[in-house]
Amino acid sequence: MATATVTAAAATVLALIGASAPAVAAGPSPSASVALPVGLYGTADPTYDGVWRQSLALLAQRTVGVWPARESVAWLAGQQCADGSFAAFRADPAKACDARTTVDTNSTGAAVQALAEIGGHEAQVDKSVAWLKSVQNADGGWGYSPGGATDANSTSVVIGALAQAGETVPNVRKNGRSPFDALTKLALPCTGEDAGAFAHQPDKKGALVANADATAAAVLGLGGESLAVTRQDDATSAPRCEQADEPERTAANGAAWLAKTLAEDGHLTSALPGAGDQPDYGNTADAVVALSCAHLNDQAAAPLRWLEAHSADWAAQAGPAAYAQLVLAASAARDGDVHDFGGQDLVALLNATGPAPESVDETRTATKTAEPGAAAQASSDGNDGGLNTVRTVGAGLLVGAIAGLVLIGRGRKRQQP
Repeated sequence: MATATVTAAAATVLALIGASAPAVAAGPSPSASVALPVGLYGTADPTYDGVWRQSLALLAQRTVGVWPARESVAWLAGQQCADGSFAAFRADPAKACDARTTVDTNSTGAAVQALAEIGGHEAQVDKSVAWLKSVQNADGGWGYSPGGATDANSTSVVIGALAQAGETVPNVRKNGRSPFDALTKLALPCTGEDAGAFAHQPDKKGALVANADATAAAVLGLGGESLAVTRQDDATSAPRCEQADEPERTAANGAAWLAKTLAEDGHLTSALPGAGDQPDYGNTADAVVALSCAHLNDQAAAPLRWLEAHSADWAAQAGPAAYAQLVLAASAARDGDVHDFGGQDLVALLNATGPAPESVDETRTATKTAEPGAAAQASSDGNDGGLNTVRTVGAGLLVGAIAGLVLIGRGRKRQQP
């Protein structure tokens, strides 16, 4: 199928430059004539990653005390289809989605995480959550496309969306199976060189092959975490693989494999054919977040330092999603500083890729422990994105933390059992 061929090619290009991207790129062929919409972050063709990069940018901004520009939030909200799903990019959001609109779980899950965190979009979030539940696979997981085979990355992005929207993830079941059941089936046993790692999907022969990107995603997914992770205390024991069926233990096994893999060079290496020994900046940043989520702060320190020393050129080339990944990594890691990351202010660099934010708390640290101010966003719920977003911010009030934001003042995310 021609679209599938173009999709695979786009995924390869994104991976080769190390850019943050969903599990698989989606959408029609990019066009040089695609006009950059008002409010969109970045200047690259958004055909394959518009919603994804926008969602990551908004999440990262909220993590470090930035209220995004109203037009940026409105653009993301306006990408939603009437059934609650999102495509990677819709050039004309006023045109209703139809059977030819290539919607996907990754774009939808990321958009839910961002909109739920910002607040004031509960009707849209609920509609997207309902759509995600409607396309859950029989094994409890999700593939990139509705009905596609379950993969670790897509399932984890959706778990983060469900958690951010206030759902109790283990209770979201299909045929009695939960998203955690789907992820644990993709974990390698505690034997062999890749003990505890996760596969993206079983290969053609049904075998599980270790995948660093999938492992980092699954560690977050089994922890019921979104793409933005709150800074954690140190682990009380050394990372190791212990065979067990519990989600927490399986996640810890994945983190132990990541720690061992990163200890070799201080960073991950691209697994793409022909990439040689090219560093994988984006997956290294994701691995730092996963290690921090698993309380492995000591093990996250070296790859964080490596990113500080080597990621500047990559981020400048890759754009807002890359800066967002670095912000999320520095925010989650114990020793991270988003305002002095290898001598760069990641927050300022991210903000510069889009419209000027509504407000910025220059004094905020990355620990995400402050309570939010009385700020809210309200939106009218329409069909296919004809949304008018209005936010009111009290004089002098600054933003809150990603772990504690709910609509007018507090987030909808709950601690998962």
